[in-house]
Amino acid sequence: MIDFALDPELEKLQSRAREFIREVVIPKELDPRQDHHGPSDELRLQLVAEGRAAGLLSPHAPAEWGGLGLDHRGRALLLEEAGYSPLGPLALNVQAPDEGNTNLLEQVGTPEQKERYLRPLVSGRQRSAFCMTEPDGGAGSDPQLMRTTATPDGAGGYVINGRKWLITGFPGAAFVIVMARTEDDGGNDLGASMFLFESGRAGMTMVDQLNTMDNNSPGGHATVDFKDVHVSQDEILGELGRGFRYAQVRLGPARMTHCMRWLGAARRCHDIAVGYARERHAFGKRLGDHEGVGFMLADNEMDLHASRLLIWQACWLLDRGEQARTETSMSKVYCSEALGRVVDRSVQVLGGRGVTDQTVIERIYRDIRAFRIYDGPSEVHRWALARSIIGKPGAAAQL
Repeated sequence: MIDFALDPELEKLQSRAREFIREVVIPKELDPRQDHHGPSDELRLQLVAEGRAAGLLSPHAPAEWGGLGLDHRGRALLLEEAGYSPLGPLALNVQAPDEGNTNLLEQVGTPEQKERYLRPLVSGRQRSAFCMTEPDGGAGSDPQLMRTTATPDGAGGYVINGRKWLITGFPGAAFVIVMARTEDDGGNDLGASMFLFESGRAGMTMVDQLNTMDNNSPGGHATVDFKDVHVSQDEILGELGRGFRYAQVRLGPARMTHCMRWLGAARRCHDIAVGYARERHAFGKRLGDHEGVGFMLADNEMDLHASRLLIWQACWLLDRGEQARTETSMSKVYCSEALGRVVDRSVQVLGGRGVTDQTVIERIYRDIRAFRIYDGPSEVHRWALARSIIGKPGAAAQL
């Protein structure tokens, strides 16, 4: 039986995180060390130092590597609190793509790779990038279209050639994880593999720093060329040919952490809308006493509650050791759409103020739109869910 009762120590940690976000992080939301490509690394490192001092850094990472070692349910609580501010995930070191890369390295990396890359990532001293998506014609929603290649160099290493696109956090990342199609020495296709190495390697060039609606990630998003980039045998992450499988190891939990963070962001918008509806008067009564506005707030509450329950149930399965592919996929689709509705209604409740930068809602509105696309668009998840429904064996229902 599912039990959602909270451990007292976890409740205390949640309360500490909530207070930290409100008292320390939210006041920095107007810090000038931010631009269209996200917060600066100077601001990020300051936030990380404050999160470390508060004992809240890296709740998702194993304790042996410097994290808090929380299970998925515990992460859900703290990441929701982190998401309450656009800067919160940076302060707790749970921002994408670093959070997902932490999970991948912990599960797949060698001891040497973990010491070199995982430990500084968990400490917040370094950032990382995950290079999988490609421009039109290459890997996107369909990873089988991957064009980037890694060919043997005859000395045990590989040479990477290709272009990656929409690479979050690449400018300023200390290291990268690159997916590429691989062949053996005989030219036989091995499938996709992952390579782990430091940024700045000869042959790596940032072609473009993209301008996007969202601006919550340091460095923003980039287009990156790889031209004859040499990597050694020691820089293979995991086993050759298992890149797509490792991607699922990374993306499943990462989809849930997106849900957790955006739940906090949507809750912030709803709280602002509720406060405004209580104080603003129109036509002789409070705005919230008008049925049209009150119903929007009620719908917000229902979407927030349903999203939280989906997240917690999927986390319960993950903590039991299950892959929960269906549940994480459903959570990602529902939460991305429901939480987007919450933010949109909050804009509507505030009226003209909702589309200005006088509140954080306008910023969150731009940031959250990408949630329906990143880590698999809603349509691809629905298609996969539909295939599993139709393909599931079972007797026909009685008419």
